[in-house]
Amino acid sequence: MRTIVTALRVSIVMMLVCGLIYPLVTTGFAQVLFPKQADGSLMEAADGTVTGSEIIAQGFESPKLFHPRVSVAKFDPTATVGSNRAVATEDYVAEIGKNVDAVKAENPGMTDVPADLVTSSGSGFDPDLSPEAAKAQVSRISKATGLSADELNKLIDDTTKSRQLGIFGEPRVNVNALNEALLQRIKL
Repeated sequence: MRTIVTALRVSIVMMLVCGLIYPLVTTGFAQVLFPKQADGSLMEAADGTVTGSEIIAQGFESPKLFHPRVSVAKFDPTATVGSNRAVATEDYVAEIGKNVDAVKAENPGMTDVPADLVTSSGSGFDPDLSPEAAKAQVSRISKATGLSADELNKLIDDTTKSRQLGIFGEPRVNVNALNEALLQRIKL
């Protein structure tokens, strides 16, 4: 009987510590140290409405907007998934071929298709593109919006983030932020 009472006490204490105290303390620290990230890195439009998150790609389909990487999960945040296909399989090669054809159909005249426009990220929700992949879409967006290629290239350059600490990663453009900046210049 004594063993059962001791086990129950330890269980109750551990449930309180691990299930209540620890989550509250870590949430409190996150809110104090990183409030924007703790709240989901939300993006707001000029009028204050939430338009999405900086860290989760959205499926933009309008020809007037920049398109992100393909998403195996079809941009459903409850289904985060990569394709899990090996690059040497026939299925993968066929999928990439279909994606290349789709990107070329959306962007007439594009000859060199950047790899990040036709491959998905590991999570299926990477909101970042290479500056080259964003610039490859400029011709289509320029025709659809009436903005000059120079204006769009400057917009890309202004929203491009450099390597972290100058050495980690590659320069990248957050498609969500880029489209938000573009929407401030045009009307959909």
